[in-house]
Amino acid sequence: MSTGAEAVRSALEAQGLANVGDINYNLSTPELYEHALSYDEGKITEHGALLVVSAPYTGRRPNDKFVVEEEGSKGDVWWGKVNRPFSEEKFNALKSRVYAYLQGRDVYVQDLIAGSDPKYKLPVRFIQEFAYHSLFVKNMFIEATAKELADFVPGFTVIAVPEFKAIPELDGTASEVFVILSFKQKLVLIGGTSYAGENKKAIFTVLNYLLPKEKVMSMHCSANIGKDGDTALFFGLSGTGKTTLSTDPDRALIGDDEHGWSNDGVFNFEGGCYAKVINLSAEAEPIIFKTTRTFGTILENVVMDEDTRVIDLESQEYTENTRASYSREIIDNIVPDNRGGHPKNVVFLTADAFGVMPPISRLSPEQAMFHFLSGYTAKVAGTEAGVKEPSATFSTCFGAPFMVHHPSVYANLLRDKIKEHGSHVWLVNTGWSGGPYGVGSRMKIKHTRAMLRAALNGSLNNVTFVKDPFFGLEIPTACPDVPTEVLNPRDTWSDKAAYDKQATHLVQLFQENFKQFADSVEEAVRKAMG
Repeated sequence: MSTGAEAVRSALEAQGLANVGDINYNLSTPELYEHALSYDEGKITEHGALLVVSAPYTGRRPNDKFVVEEEGSKGDVWWGKVNRPFSEEKFNALKSRVYAYLQGRDVYVQDLIAGSDPKYKLPVRFIQEFAYHSLFVKNMFIEATAKELADFVPGFTVIAVPEFKAIPELDGTASEVFVILSFKQKLVLIGGTSYAGENKKAIFTVLNYLLPKEKVMSMHCSANIGKDGDTALFFGLSGTGKTTLSTDPDRALIGDDEHGWSNDGVFNFEGGCYAKVINLSAEAEPIIFKTTRTFGTILENVVMDEDTRVIDLESQEYTENTRASYSREIIDNIVPDNRGGHPKNVVFLTADAFGVMPPISRLSPEQAMFHFLSGYTAKVAGTEAGVKEPSATFSTCFGAPFMVHHPSVYANLLRDKIKEHGSHVWLVNTGWSGGPYGVGSRMKIKHTRAMLRAALNGSLNNVTFVKDPFFGLEIPTACPDVPTEVLNPRDTWSDKAAYDKQATHLVQLFQENFKQFADSVEEAVRKAMG
């Protein structure tokens, strides 16, 4: 047993986790591959990626996530549908059952860092049942230096036991799956699911609690830097293009998902990326596509031919939420220190399936706060018989499931940062044009990239803008490499009356959703939609 593993065993015993089997401490990527294959956790694809299947759970389980109601933190938490309370008594009882379950079992331990800014880094210890989960967090977080490991004291611990199933009647959970955070004990318990993303999002939730208390803006966004050193942020829900559009051959990637904005600039929380890969193509997304064919990458719930080991990125046999987890280091064009300056541009991404939002528009500070609190996107019509309309989704701060404080805490921080540093804010629709889903067509990615390029390099600052009468948004009248008729969504509809009706409907959805925030914002923000 290594010296590090012996120290970890002593630390685990001190916190009550005794008599575990072998401690596989900070194993390398090849070693974790060997363990995963030995225990039949996954298979190797033709190009060397590790393919795993987490079914039956192939995505996050928000209804199974809880926050322990404790003195010291309960007054800070935005209790409700997102942050549901769990009693300390029940948490301690479940923790005891998990600790008992781990007695005699081998575990994988990785000591890693969340947060690339030395002022705000969080040392995290991951204790896991599966080797591939250990590889996942090794990909996703920042590897500690030898000095950091020598002095490592976990600021938080995550214990993930996928094969331990909760008993709701006994444990107080909603199902056999649980993700429970205790800020007092600095502990996260995950069980009943092998979906690896729960590990990453648990720590994001922790940082969303800790950092705003230090006046650092925690953000569900991607970030990159241009050749002139200008930083850009990209907020957006799943499927809006956050990872795709930030992974740009002409701009160096900071990170694809989770960042902080401090007085010193932007910093990545992670050391890797967790990209959706459904229908990924080498033509549209060459950088991400390449990672699916690289040793060290985990392909989660991707379908593979068992004989040839060829992967099928178009198949949804397990889920549409197919994922690739990979270290930033396998991407050529990255920012070495994982940090950037104060953002010159902030981009909100939406995939509007109603087909009425402009493909790009400029936002005032008040509009920025309105749309940040709204966190809008729209999904395509469902498969249920008779359902033909798109479905609006509002996820405050573009990441409601991970926000611990009231949304106004994050919105106020963003407003103050934008005003202090003069950041330009843009709303970009990567969804439909010319009609709703089923009638219109999805925005061409080459047009979206051209509009973003013009916004980020300043070209759009030199064109005329017109005000949209429905959403109150400023729309450019011209953009390099983009047909003029594409810029105003109403012009792309053959039936103008149908556009007006659909736009009016969406405005009403926005206004209805925003009522929950009306008392926590200024009047100018409440009136930002018109």
